[in-house]
Amino acid sequence: MINAAVVGLGWWGQNILKNLLNSPVIKPVLGVDPLEQARASAAALGVETATRFEDALANPKINAVILCTPQERHAEQIVAAARAGRHVFCEKPLCTTAADAEAALAAVQKAGIQLGIGHERRFEPAVIEMRKRFAAGEFGNPLLLEGNFSQDMFLKLPPDNWRLSKTVNPAGPLSATGIHMVDLSIAFLGRPTSVWARLAQLGSNFENGDTMSITLGFASGATATLGAVLATPFMGRLALLGSKGWMEIRDRSHPQNSTGWDAISVHRDETPVSAFYPPHPAVRDNLEAFGRAALGQTPYPVTPHEMLSNVRSFEAIQRSVKSGGIEKI
Repeated sequence: MINAAVVGLGWWGQNILKNLLNSPVIKPVLGVDPLEQARASAAALGVETATRFEDALANPKINAVILCTPQERHAEQIVAAARAGRHVFCEKPLCTTAADAEAALAAVQKAGIQLGIGHERRFEPAVIEMRKRFAAGEFGNPLLLEGNFSQDMFLKLPPDNWRLSKTVNPAGPLSATGIHMVDLSIAFLGRPTSVWARLAQLGSNFENGDTMSITLGFASGATATLGAVLATPFMGRLALLGSKGWMEIRDRSHPQNSTGWDAISVHRDETPVSAFYPPHPAVRDNLEAFGRAALGQTPYPVTPHEMLSNVRSFEAIQRSVKSGGIEKI
């Protein structure tokens, strides 16, 4: 069993606490947040609380920290946790610059601790099935990936929330949902080499934008076209087109409260086949995969190279938004 501290008890930190309450792999024993109300919510779940990240590292009961903190703090917190010998699970994005990610990964490797990343969409059953079938060659060579992860939950946030800050979070749709699509495209298509991205403020008063489109080019020659909108009702879609057929997944609801996924697959000259995948706790699966890896049981399925590719893409996408042109990754 891994004893963990959840650092940052906002919306997603509270969601992680609830996901882990009955986990046989990770036990949340400490919740960390400077805000009294956030700590009270964690205490109501039976978790001890503290006010500072340093309190978690100084606690001898803690084996791992789960970082649900603002993204600009991730790099320094990963390094500090690694130096303290604590395993680290970090919410996305891992870091905001490739230089920070390289330093964080170097600290993790030096300390010999496990690093996990909050890309739970890889752990959805329909996505796992799609990856297996394409890896087996069932649909031929992957040609084009299309993905969209959009929602309007942030319309309820106060305007001073860090997620809406142009300074702290200059491309809001990217760090909110788009980064998940970037990760999935890397999982399917490999190493990205170039990007063109566009950001607009069209459906809200978000100073850091609400509508983003991303086109990623990959070393294999394949392309991903991705969308992320924060001013429209929920939409989740992933399609991968291959030289022998294609498969598409549609979310029935936001992954936080999943009601399942509908999928359709098509092979050349054959009738389309539909399937339903029932709700599944992908967030918990990701955290428990991290926990099992930290215990030395099974390797964590997201590699450090993939994590770094994602951060390099994250940085290049923001450059492309500013330049208006194609940027190398």
